[in-house]
Amino acid sequence: MKKTLPPTYFFGAIVLAVVLHFLFPLAQLVSFPWRLLGLAPLALGVALNLVTDQAFKRRETTVKPFEVSNALITDGFYGVSRNPMYLGMVLILLGIALLLGTFTPFLAPCILAILFDRVFIVPEERMLEEIFGETFREYKKRVRRWI
Repeated sequence: MKKTLPPTYFFGAIVLAVVLHFLFPLAQLVSFPWRLLGLAPLALGVALNLVTDQAFKRRETTVKPFEVSNALITDGFYGVSRNPMYLGMVLILLGIALLLGTFTPFLAPCILAILFDRVFIVPEERMLEEIFGETFREYKKRVRRWI
């Protein structure tokens, strides 16, 4: 059975944010033109994902969760966050919530971060510790899970 990959959760969360905005806006938190500030986390999130994806390609290791990695990437954005790709997707979603400006879309990045942490990050880190042992444990001491 194929496992659901992070982009599926990510795109589902975007749909959730938009649906919540239109069906249950509750309150306008951010008014125009301040909503345009959402472009900053959105752009940062896109950049994080593009740059870190290239790091995986340069090291010729898998980007897919639950596949065995043959390299531990600890430089670049991975020197600041152990999970910059997940962080990037959450930032994109936060940017979308800001652009929408109502209360309920902000639930989507929170839900996505929790799902990523429980469904992907915890098992991935367990697997990386099995593969890379002390090297990964030292990396975990130096670099935080998110930021």
